[in-house]
Amino acid sequence: MPEIDIYTQPWCPFCERALHILTTKGVSFREISAPNGSPERAEARERSGGRTTVPQIFIGGRHIGGCDDLMALDRAGKLDPLLQAA
Repeated sequence: MPEIDIYTQPWCPFCERALHILTTKGVSFREISAPNGSPERAEARERSGGRTTVPQIFIGGRHIGGCDDLMALDRAGKLDPLLQAA
């Protein structure tokens, strides 16, 4: 199973939704708290190519995007194969 990183911040409904999707899929992931102005938020911005919003999701080191991107992958049937790739 690939390593999954998700950068989040408190009180973010999009973060909660993305976390729910990943939890429902039964995969383990590393949630990284990245509130505005934190070094973790700067790291998320750098890793994502400049995106400033949360969540920012990485699967197997590949930038997936945010919650809407994660949901689109799931609807298209492309999320499960990504989560199972070695």
